[in-house]
Amino acid sequence: MRFQDSSKRQHFNSLEEMIVAVSEIVRPPERLTVSQAAAKYRKLNNPGAYVGDWLNEMAPYMAEPMDELTSFEFTGLIFAGPAQSAKTDALILNWISYTAICDPADMMVIQTAQSVARDFARRRIDRLYRHSPEVGDRVLPGRHNQNTYDTRFKSGMLLTLSWPTINELSGRPIPRLALTDYDRMPPDVDHEGAPFDLAKKRATTFRRYGMTVAESSPGYEIENPKWISKSAHEAPPTQGILSLYNRGDRRRWYWRCIHCKRPFEPDFHLLRWPETKDALEAAEVAYLVCPHCDGRMQHQDKYHLNLSGRWIKDGQVWLPDGTIKGRGERSDIASFWLKGVAASFADWRTLVFNFIKASEECEITGDESALKTTVNTDQGNPYTPKSMDGDRLPEELKQRSFDFGEKIVPVDVRFLVASIDIQKNRFVVQVHGFASGGEIWIVDRFAIKKSERLDEDGERYLVSPGGYEEDWRLLIDGVIQKSYPLDEESERRMQIKMVFCDSGGRAGVTTNAYNFWRYLRDEAEGNLHRRFQLVKGAAMKSAPRVQISYPDSERKDRHAGACGEIPIL
Repeated sequence: MRFQDSSKRQHFNSLEEMIVAVSEIVRPPERLTVSQAAAKYRKLNNPGAYVGDWLNEMAPYMAEPMDELTSFEFTGLIFAGPAQSAKTDALILNWISYTAICDPADMMVIQTAQSVARDFARRRIDRLYRHSPEVGDRVLPGRHNQNTYDTRFKSGMLLTLSWPTINELSGRPIPRLALTDYDRMPPDVDHEGAPFDLAKKRATTFRRYGMTVAESSPGYEIENPKWISKSAHEAPPTQGILSLYNRGDRRRWYWRCIHCKRPFEPDFHLLRWPETKDALEAAEVAYLVCPHCDGRMQHQDKYHLNLSGRWIKDGQVWLPDGTIKGRGERSDIASFWLKGVAASFADWRTLVFNFIKASEECEITGDESALKTTVNTDQGNPYTPKSMDGDRLPEELKQRSFDFGEKIVPVDVRFLVASIDIQKNRFVVQVHGFASGGEIWIVDRFAIKKSERLDEDGERYLVSPGGYEEDWRLLIDGVIQKSYPLDEESERRMQIKMVFCDSGGRAGVTTNAYNFWRYLRDEAEGNLHRRFQLVKGAAMKSAPRVQISYPDSERKDRHAGACGEIPIL
C-alpha cells in the first residue's frame, strides 16, 4: 500500500499501519501543559549526571515559562538567564516534545549559525528522539523524513533547524519559532531588522495561536551607567535579550528568606565570602545574606528556596500570606529574568571562584573579557565596563538602598562614629556604623539648631558655635552620650564610640572648640574628652593624609588659646 504524504510517498505493510499513520494527523490535542508533558514524556540520559524522567522539581523556575508557551494571552516569550539554568532544555526541547506529542504544529528552531544548528541537531535533537521514545515514535521513518536540518512527523508537523539570515527569517508562515542564545546572534540581520522581530512576523498570520520565543544569557554591555530605572524590574539599557525583556511583563524570580520569611530577589551582590589570598578557600565558604534581616543562607538551601519561589511581575508584591498583590505590567510578551544565584545546576562556589579569578586577571592585565564572561553567563547580569563604572549619579546609589529600620543599628555593625560639621548657626551631625565586613552604614543624620539661651519672649536662640562657648555643651547629650537601638523588639542599645568634630570656621569657632575640649577633660564626668576628637583640614596637598598635632597658639599672631595640650587630627 502507498499513502500520499505531501511530496513524498510513504510505504505501509498493512492497512493497520496506514490507519495508525492517518490517526496521528486527525488526533485532537492532548490536554496537558508543556511542563506536564515534559514530566510525562521527556526522558534524560546523561550518564554521570542524571538518567531518568524529566523532573520539574529540579528547575522549578522553568515550569511557569514552559506553561506560558501555550497561552493564548501571549504571542512572544523572552527568557534571560545564566548558563546551567536548563533554559534550553525546558523552552526548546520540552516544547518540541510537547508539540510533537500533544499539539502538532510546524516549528522552527533558530541557532546562532549554520554550524551551531548542525551541532544542535546531532547532540540535542537526535538524542531527544533516541532517549524519549514517545517523541521518537512520532517521527516518520525513512532518511528523506529526517535530515540534518528538517524532521517530518507522522502528524504532518515539520521541525526545521535554521540560523539568522534574511532568507531563513522571511517567507513561509510558521506558528512556533524559538531563537536560542539570542545575544550571540547579529543584532541586525542583513539590514532588515532584529532576529526576534523578523521571526515574530512569520507567526503573525496565526495570531493568538502563534508563539515566538527567545532565550539567552545577557551578552551586551550596559550602554548608559547613569541610567535610573523607572520601575523595580526594569532592565538596564542594553541590546539583545534584556532589551526584549523590557518589552514584556518583566517577571523576576523571588525567594523567601528562611529566617524572616520576607521575599527578595536572589542575586550575586548578596553573596559574601572572606577576604583571603586563597580564592578557592573563599569560594568554598561563600554564603547568601538576606537584604532584609542579614540572615545567612547556604548553597544547600537553594533547592528548597527554589521549590517555594515565585515569579513576580513588575508592579506586583508578594505578601507574607502567599498572595500576590498589585496589577502587573501588561504586554503581549511574557518575559522572565533569572539570576545565576538561583540556577539549579550552578553552585555558588563556582560563581564566586570565577568572579575572584576574573577580577584578579582584570586587575593585573587590564583585560576585562573573563570578568565580562562570568558576569554574563554565571551571574546572568549585563556587564558595565570599568571605564564607565565610575560615572554614577546619586539617584543610582539611592536605588540600591533598602529599609533596615529608622535609626536602628544594622546587625553587622560593630561600633558607631559621629562626625560634626560646624555651620554658622548649627551643628550638622552624621552617625556612621562600621560593620565587620567593611561596610559603612549611615545610621542617623540631624542638625542641632536651637540653644538653651532664651530671648525676652522665652524663645530659644539659634546656636552660635563661634559666639557662645556654652552652645558647645549641647553636644554632650545630643551627640557624645547619644545611643541607638540594636533592634525594634529589645531594649539593647549601642552608644557612639567616637565623635569627630570640625575645629575651624568663623571667628571664635576654634577658640570655643578648644575650650569645649578642656571642659570635657577637666569638668565633665567620664573622660569624655577621650571620645571627642577635633579635626582640621591640611592646607597643603603634600601634607600627610592623617596625623595628630598639638598646636601652640600662644604666639602673638594666633588667637585660639592653645598651648600644645589639645590633640588635633
